[in-house]
Amino acid sequence: MIDWLLKRFPALLMARRNIGRTKVRSVLAALGIVIGVIAIASLGMFGLTLRYQITENFDDIANQVTVEPNRDGRQAPTAISEREVRDIRRIAGTSASVVPLQQQRAPVSLDRGPPQNRFMYAVDSPAGVYEASEGTIPENFRSGALVGQQLAMEYDLEPGSSISINGSTTRVRAILAPGGTVGFLPTANVVVVPTTMFQQRTYSQVIVQAEDSQAANETAMALREQLNDRRDRFTVDDNADLADQIGETFQALNLFLLGIGSISLLVAGVSILNVMLMSTVERRQEIGVLRAVGFQKRDVLKIMLSEAVLLGVVGGIVGVVFSMIAGGLINHFMLDDALLAFRPDNFLYVGLAFAFGVGTSLLSGLYPAWKAANERPVDALRS
Repeated sequence: MIDWLLKRFPALLMARRNIGRTKVRSVLAALGIVIGVIAIASLGMFGLTLRYQITENFDDIANQVTVEPNRDGRQAPTAISEREVRDIRRIAGTSASVVPLQQQRAPVSLDRGPPQNRFMYAVDSPAGVYEASEGTIPENFRSGALVGQQLAMEYDLEPGSSISINGSTTRVRAILAPGGTVGFLPTANVVVVPTTMFQQRTYSQVIVQAEDSQAANETAMALREQLNDRRDRFTVDDNADLADQIGETFQALNLFLLGIGSISLLVAGVSILNVMLMSTVERRQEIGVLRAVGFQKRDVLKIMLSEAVLLGVVGGIVGVVFSMIAGGLINHFMLDDALLAFRPDNFLYVGLAFAFGVGTSLLSGLYPAWKAANERPVDALRS
């Protein structure tokens, strides 16, 4: 392919020979392009990897909607009743999962010391909400308690340990794993008990888990319209605004990282400009001979620009290879999967970096090429 190009475009052949005459200087100029391409591509891939890592965790709560009593609204309920939970189930539809929560503070002793008031949650089916790192969450939760991992580590608790709630001793059934299938719920410092432990049959919060983020947004709109009915009785929150903010933030971050990487290419452009100017001065007589034997200005211009583009292409190709290696390392250490470096979005930044590298080389070679092409043959030969 390269030999075909050299035969097809003799200016490239002469450009390659001229570059070979000053190998050290040409290598240093191309190295600047390599560094610039690596900087832009690697920083762009780093931004995408960081965004992928965060949005992957965000997906756990992107399809969820929370319903709570509006604390600031007039004549708003202080809790969510059973009837209102049934209304929420009807509005959300059969494809959505509705999880009503009870919450209250109660005296809890985790280490046989004096009890401390802690927030406790009561959930009908905790197995569908939480995941266990130790022990087993029972499907039919009628006794015992579930404890968050941070509390378990702090008080050296494990499945089977005894704790006291409201003066009654109960056993720890499981230690909750970080996160869970419903992302809004806290897990680190939480104590989860059966609903039979709470006297009231009202709920402080209802979480609706839809099929996807779009369904969650539609469900949230329907809940706001049908539950409130001219009065702001309930607060309905989804993550649509948060998702937009995350997208805008990472877009700004990627632009910032690309700006930093572009500085390297600007420095490389100055290096190529210097190499081309030095080449023009050193080959002044050679250029004069070319003009004297019939080479036109555009022929000299093509030769000089070909040298600049050739430096950019070689530097860009080497930079792309090292960028993919760097991208693989970034994805390996951040996401534990080096092959994610080959996502289509990453190739966009790699292509952009390569094009920017070649474009910088071309622009840097314009003035030296123009200067060489406009050199008068007589003046060049006299020098």
